[in-house]
Amino acid sequence: MARIPFIDTENCEACGTCESLCPGVFKLNEELGYAEVIDPLGGDEDCIQEAIESCPTGCIRWVET
Repeated sequence: MARIPFIDTENCEACGTCESLCPGVFKLNEELGYAEVIDPLGGDEDCIQEAIESCPTGCIRWVET
C-alpha cells in the first residue's frame, strides 16, 4: 500500500504554495480556482510533506491507495 497526496478542492484558496514547493506534484489551476495533484509520484515525500505542512487552509493530506 502506498500513500499519495490529496487536495480537498472545496477548501483550497489557490494560494500556490504547494506548487511553489513541489511543482512536479501540484499545479495551480487558476481557471478552476484551486490546486490539483498533477503527478502524485512527481516529487519525494519530504517535498510533499512540506507542502502539506505549509498549506494555509490544511486542505492537502495523505491518502492510502
